[in-house]
Amino acid sequence: MVGRRAKLVLYSPHHLDTKVGMCVTKHYLPLALLSIAGLPDRDGYEVVLIDGNLYPEEEGHRRVLEACEGALLYATTGILGYQVADGLHCTQKVKQRFPNLPAFLGGWFASTLPELSLSTGLYEAIAVGQGEVTFREIVAAVEAGTPLEGVHGLALWRDGGVVFTTRRPMLGWEQLPNYPWHLLDFATYAGRQKDEFTRRVNGALPPPPAFADGRPYTAIAYCSSYGCPLACTFCCSDAICQRHWMAMPAERMLDDICELEQRWGFDIVAFYDANWGVDRRRAVAFARGLLERGKRLNYYPFLQAESVLGWSQDELETLAASGLYMAVLGAESGSDETLRAIGKPPRGDGNLEAVKRLDRVGISARVSYVIGFPDEDQASMLATIDQCRRMAVACPSAGPTVWPYVPIPGAQSYGRAIELGFRPPRTHEEWGAFLHFKLGDWWPGAIPPNVRRLRNLYEHFVTLVNGTARGKVGVWERRALRRLGSDQDFERAWPLGRLEAKSFQLYDRLERRLPHWMGAGSRTVERGWKTRAGTRPPVPRG
Repeated sequence: MVGRRAKLVLYSPHHLDTKVGMCVTKHYLPLALLSIAGLPDRDGYEVVLIDGNLYPEEEGHRRVLEACEGALLYATTGILGYQVADGLHCTQKVKQRFPNLPAFLGGWFASTLPELSLSTGLYEAIAVGQGEVTFREIVAAVEAGTPLEGVHGLALWRDGGVVFTTRRPMLGWEQLPNYPWHLLDFATYAGRQKDEFTRRVNGALPPPPAFADGRPYTAIAYCSSYGCPLACTFCCSDAICQRHWMAMPAERMLDDICELEQRWGFDIVAFYDANWGVDRRRAVAFARGLLERGKRLNYYPFLQAESVLGWSQDELETLAASGLYMAVLGAESGSDETLRAIGKPPRGDGNLEAVKRLDRVGISARVSYVIGFPDEDQASMLATIDQCRRMAVACPSAGPTVWPYVPIPGAQSYGRAIELGFRPPRTHEEWGAFLHFKLGDWWPGAIPPNVRRLRNLYEHFVTLVNGTARGKVGVWERRALRRLGSDQDFERAWPLGRLEAKSFQLYDRLERRLPHWMGAGSRTVERGWKTRAGTRPPVPRG
């Protein structure tokens, strides 16, 4: 082929409203758009990918408008949060400047609520679900001038409502190319990760043990599978993927990541697979493959407790030896009744046992719990907080956190939440303000006031125990560990704890006002801290 074919402009929206704060997790790469760019790039199209997170918002939009001059089409995406609003704002500017330029949208949010975006009149179509081949066929249809109704996997706006073309089945990885990494300038991402602001902001990215001394490090985000076999009622994956899970074979994953590591020289791989450990053999083969190639690559994935409990001791040690230094576990609840209700197998104290198994081989865990599910009772919520408390004491390197339940469009429990009083956002801007830091009281009344107070108190003490409040372990941290370790009835054990929490807040405010020569200068977090299991880095929460 002589020369390049038509130009395609792809925009990855901001994760966070820059008026609210800066996104410090700068290892994110625009994987969603890289994935759909692979086939057109291989076909010879000119793909211009602009990651808005690299620029101030207006600058990112300006670059998109500049790139759209003479383009065949424009496309953007979004999961949840501010991406939803920023993607719309950029598209509005594109359509204002180039009203005849076809615009397309994809991603989880648009796939589950297509009417909200299509009713704006800005988009020709939404790609629903897995988008690699769908986007390739969109490009071909636009170039040939053929109707989009012939492309499978689309949502279209026709006669004042949404219509869907034939559903596209999920494709295996053997039908898809690797990410077109050459479309990214990794040096830009690496420089942002090493800047002083990111280095000193706690929670930017949990460091592996080799970097516990505070040395700068670089990381990449990577996704090696699509979908999830679980039917969790609070997640939209089931609606999009019908419990299918398609994964890149271990050998191909090894080839791609090792080649990237040689080219870019990063220090960490953050796997953003929804459920990396579904196939036990694939995970172990990846770890053994690294060791056979003489590599120890720092990495962390998202896992389920069932995966950890299913690995043998030898397999866990192999994973740790290959560089798996942390795992993000979706524990969800400490109540078997609630686990059944949300579509997960009952575990008893399986969550705790899984974290203990990881802890024994030197793998820390960030563990996510949720309270306030539709129809969840107070006893279940207290059981969840109690399991977190016991986990924080038994495995000090773990970071068990309790989040309030958030109704997600497309999830089975979304409709039930609305029946019980949840009022969802109505506009892109309202959805864009939704989910900031996951700390909002999105559903007033779902969590009883006394449970909310206990949850806040738990988070206060566990932050101290993890060493992330002051960057050191002293009298406040030791007292917090004693409170977490109380074997008394949970509710009766904490009145004094609330008084201590208020006292600490007052102390902390005063300490911050002291001059540097009195010992309260830099607030930089010390990366090393002592636990009963030895010296480990704290596990900050992003």
